[in-house]
Amino acid sequence: MTRRFLFVLGSARADGNTELLARAAAEQLPPDVEQQWIDLAEHPVPDFEDLRHDSDHVRPTEGNVALLLDATLAATDIVIASPLYWYSVSAHTKRYLDYWSGWLRTPGLDFKATLAGRTLWGVTALAHREPEVADPLVGTLNNSAAYMGMRFGGVLLGNGSKPGDVRNDTEALARAKTFFAREAPLARFVFED
Repeated sequence: MTRRFLFVLGSARADGNTELLARAAAEQLPPDVEQQWIDLAEHPVPDFEDLRHDSDHVRPTEGNVALLLDATLAATDIVIASPLYWYSVSAHTKRYLDYWSGWLRTPGLDFKATLAGRTLWGVTALAHREPEVADPLVGTLNNSAAYMGMRFGGVLLGNGSKPGDVRNDTEALARAKTFFAREAPLARFVFED
């Protein structure tokens, strides 16, 4: 299967540090690798309503939810590019991931089986110098990948608060050059180690 990267941008700010870092990493992908970029601020979805036990799930056919579902199913690699907001993913990003719960129960999608074996990656910019503050974000993405039977490529961390700050993080920019070249292992829950 030809690799197809979906970049899900979860920032509340256009052209923010997280997006700059994600684009620096994406520049290193071979030219034959397809890339689709979806900015969740430009393609908002309503709050997720958990109807698992209350109704039949119907595949969305139009609007931003359908766009995200189709792009997610078509991707071999999903990159969550979310700034670190209150030590985890942004609200836009969390809402997108919440929709995965509904898609798991949508007849005919086989959402979990389709994503199994594919790769989830993360990119984030944080204002702290201590990368450990991003552990909750990393855990959210790792555990989501583990539950889905996906591979997890880890999270590319960069430092930046003001717009453009990440360009000064030479270590993060150096890591971006090889970030997607790594072989991503099958995700595992911490308790499985």
